Amino acid sequence: MTNTNAPALIEPEPMVGAGETGPTGRPMPDLPAPTPPDPSHPKRALIIAMCNQKGGVGKTTTTINLGAALAETGRKVLLVDFDPQGSLSVGLGVNPHTLDTSIYDLLLNKRTAAEDVITRTVVPGLDLLPSNIDLAAAEVQLVSEVAREQTLRRVLTKVRHSYDIILIDCAPSLGLLTINALTAADKVLVPLECEFFALRGVALLTDTIEKVQDRLNPELEVLGIVGTMYDARTLHSREVLERVVEAFGETVFHSVIRRTIKFPETQVAGEPITTYAPSSAGTASYRLLAREVLFRCPGA
Repeated sequence: MTNTNAPALIEPEPMVGAGETGPTGRPMPDLPAPTPPDPSHPKRALIIAMCNQKGGVGKTTTTINLGAALAETGRKVLLVDFDPQGSLSVGLGVNPHTLDTSIYDLLLNKRTAAEDVITRTVVPGLDLLPSNIDLAAAEVQLVSEVAREQTLRRVLTKVRHSYDIILIDCAPSLGLLTINALTAADKVLVPLECEFFALRGVALLTDTIEKVQDRLNPELEVLGIVGTMYDARTLHSREVLERVVEAFGETVFHSVIRRTIKFPETQVAGEPITTYAPSSAGTASYRLLAREVLFRCPGA
């Protein structure tokens, strides 16, 4: 029997057009359709860390679906599962328990080649560097390594020439694995659930990013904050998003990811929403976010 008392998962209202006031309270920009990268130019991937130490804010969902939307624009995209829970791998139909090799092997075994670990996905142009619970041991084993914060950077340097964009799905913590991701990245994208407790943790994350910029990766920049799990029908969601914009201004993406029943369904299906429900509002949201990311990153 259908539960008619579950309003938080219905399909959202239609997308807002350019020039109209969007959910962030600002006019939506006119974002041009992205053109495919020039195949004659050598690739050097833009590396983006998807980071928020709070769990359940939509990091993995955003990594999968933003990556798929970017791949639709003709870009070669690599998704890096850097969470021992392996949720990114599961969300793309990979069983972490059956992996012979994972990113753990790349971090700690120099004889392992990236090509032996990277797997293709159902989306053309979208590849996955999978993870499983073994990665939890890496955090302990890396403590005694020289330049331990640089380990992931060394791994990604070897594959950077094969991709246009690399997205790293970080663990929900500010430990050594996340520091590795921030050290390897060019940009940080912060998915933020439109909920009060998620908002409280942004200051701690910002402090960590600043420390990495000062000590390990001075080129690191915050690409932006994207509101997730937004429900325009609730005053709480609207107030939280308003406070985020007040605090961070233009750092906040105009694109907002609203709640929809399609996202849990895609996790079971093991594929992005762009292929599972290509005409859904969730797909439209991530395609718009992909446009905005590329607009903020000329040359990506």
